[in-house]
Amino acid sequence: MKKINEIFYSLQGEGAWTGTAIIFIRFSGCNLKCDFCDTLHEEGKMMSDEEILQELKKYPCKRICLTGGEPSLQLDQTLVDKLKEAGYTLHMETNGTRPLPNGIDWVTVSPKYKKMVLTQADELKIVYLGQNLSEWTNWPAKTRFLQPCSGENIAEVIAYIKAHPEWRLSLQTHKMINIK
Repeated sequence: MKKINEIFYSLQGEGAWTGTAIIFIRFSGCNLKCDFCDTLHEEGKMMSDEEILQELKKYPCKRICLTGGEPSLQLDQTLVDKLKEAGYTLHMETNGTRPLPNGIDWVTVSPKYKKMVLTQADELKIVYLGQNLSEWTNWPAKTRFLQPCSGENIAEVIAYIKAHPEWRLSLQTHKMINIK
């Protein structure tokens, strides 16, 4: 059984896959308590893998974003295998502090300056608060995004990216266009 905060169908609002139709499975709970977290993820209901799969059948999409909270606290190889067998492409948004099951097609790591377990990802996304990013300059990732904190420091993020062009801008477009 997994504690699921919500399952919903929308568009990816951040990072490399912005604008892509995707089903979100938001797991409840996180191992970090970030001051700037904008996700209410603690509530949820217990669901079996079969109940999760049944819920997913309601949507025409075969792409899933595993998110949270921190999905690696509950996601296991059995659920990943069942989702893959059902034909889903799996994206995951993680803080990188825990190992991941095999079979995730796209991993987005959003580090929160705690001990990292993951050593590479498809996408590195950092919520920029003016911190020193030198340790992330050569961290192995296909793409690197800086994201303003709650849209408040956009000018600062743009200035940083212009001075450090290895980074790209990620905006929370789902909030800008008022979708979930």
